[in-house]
Amino acid sequence: MLRHELSLPEVGRMSARQIQIKTQAFIANLPMFKEMSGEELDRIAAATLPVHAQKGESIFHCGDACTGFHVVVYGQLKLGFTSPQGVEKVVEIVRPGQSFGEALMFLEEPYIVFAQALSDSLLLHVAKHAVFDELARDPRFARRMLSGLSRRLHGLVRDVEAYTLRSGQERVIGYLLADVAEPAGNATVEVHLTPGKSVIASRLNMTPEHFSRILHELAAGGLIEVSGRAVRIPDLDRLRRGA
Repeated sequence: MLRHELSLPEVGRMSARQIQIKTQAFIANLPMFKEMSGEELDRIAAATLPVHAQKGESIFHCGDACTGFHVVVYGQLKLGFTSPQGVEKVVEIVRPGQSFGEALMFLEEPYIVFAQALSDSLLLHVAKHAVFDELARDPRFARRMLSGLSRRLHGLVRDVEAYTLRSGQERVIGYLLADVAEPAGNATVEVHLTPGKSVIASRLNMTPEHFSRILHELAAGGLIEVSGRAVRIPDLDRLRRGA
């Protein structure tokens, strides 16, 4: 069990494999565990293991047995699959606080995608036997798990809508705005393309060349400023209107 709690400045001074968290404190803030008692959280934490992954490291491969689900503490991962022709398709980019693998855990099927770290990452692996035990104890936990799976399904439906009904420019703007917080005053917002342009392009169902061309067009129109992997948004409202 992980026990030590760290502040953000401390995290910045430590390597990825040195950082530890208090498992109960972290999972208690996840929607599916939010209403659990300390005793219930202790049981889940006892069946939870940390998974450290360096950038580029695989978490699991397509066809591996699914023994539970993962939650991202920090870092980013991509979920995807590779066609017989060797073409990679990214189906999701998973960020801190997000989970993945629940559906296959319930189906008791092997993974149909691979997971790979896009940056140095820390995950928590929650064993399925602990989840199944809590489901048997508390119907409210079952509802929360169903709620999480429903959100994931809703997200997949939104993806299909975006691929079929939205232009490439609308998809790129939507990605840039996805995790942007409202700035104070007229401050410029900055988005980092941490996963890399080819990964993001695959996620948005377009070629890297198409993605780069749209970034160039948005920059030429004064909607964004691009410097390497950093994208500055001088006027959020104006960019939203572009979508």
